[in-house]
This record gives sequence, structure tokens and C-alpha cells, in this order.
Amino acid sequence: MSHADDHEGTRRDFLYYATAGAGAVTAGAAIWPLVNQMNPSADVQALSSIYVDLSGVETGTQITVKFLGKPVFIRRRTEAEIEAAREVDVSALPDPNAENANISGEAPATDENRALDETGEWLVMMGVCTHLGCVPLGDGAGDFGGWFCPCHGSHYDTAGRIRKGPAPRNLPIPVVEFTDETTIRLG
Repeated sequence: MSHADDHEGTRRDFLYYATAGAGAVTAGAAIWPLVNQMNPSADVQALSSIYVDLSGVETGTQITVKFLGKPVFIRRRTEAEIEAAREVDVSALPDPNAENANISGEAPATDENRALDETGEWLVMMGVCTHLGCVPLGDGAGDFGGWFCPCHGSHYDTAGRIRKGPAPRNLPIPVVEFTDETTIRLG
């Protein structure tokens, strides 16, 4: 092998590496917009935390607010609804987990672990059926006096726990807290 052949091999290696590098940069430049478009839009990021005034919500009624593009049910429950929810045997539920983002770990789906306050008066849940994403009907709908998804027949009780139908999980509780006596913060 002569000195000239050794020089050509080095040049050839350089061309391979340069071409591979240029190809990698080009592929990255082409793929980045596809990956970046999966990030939340500016309007969604701006609504990553909202405040809701509950002063006008009467006992036994519910309001629905939009949070992160999804409905959130905020219900001020009656004593009868709280009592019915607290009498349920958690071991008999299809989903025994609280599905509460405010509690760490796998907490049981007791009413106390799903309600916003100690008295159980306030219940805040994402209003999206866990079966196929429909919006359940409220105000005592369904076989258990809570919510009912008419699309596929899922029945939720007065604590938003799945009791009957194809839905696999309880309605999830988002990150929520009281900021004062009549205002909550979602997110």
C-alpha cells in the first residue's frame, strides 16, 4: 500500500462521515416539526390552571367547566348523595382505586378519598367516560343516582365510581384545591 492509497482511504472515510452527518442533520430538521406539533398549543398551556367561583352553586346542583379542553363536573352534593356514596363496599367496585391525582399511591375508592373536602359536600371530576371518552349525563342519572353514559351504558354512582357497564375505571379526579371558601383552582 502506497502513501497515496492511504491518503485516499482517509479522504473516503471523511466523505462517508460528512455525508452521514449531513443526512442526520437533515433527518432531524425534517422530523422536529412533526414531534413539536405534539406539544400543547399556547392557548392550552395558558389554561393549565383555572380558578372557579363556587359561590353560586346550590346544594344538589352541578356545574360543568372546561379545563384543558375537557369537561369537569363540579357537584355540591346533598346529605343523601354523600350517605349513599359512603355506604358502598369498595371491594365490590369494578375499580377499587380512588383515581385521585391529589392523593399519592393507590388509595382505595372510598368516598372520603374522592371528595374534595372532609364533609364530602364537593366532588370535582373529569367529565369524560373512561370507556370511550363520551360525556356522561349527570343530576342523578343512571341506576346509582350519579352519572350515566348513554352511548355505551356505563353507570357511575354519587361519588363518580363505575358501578355497571363497560367503563374500566372511575371518573378521574384532577389536581384541585380550595384557594378560599368559595374558589377552587384546577391544575
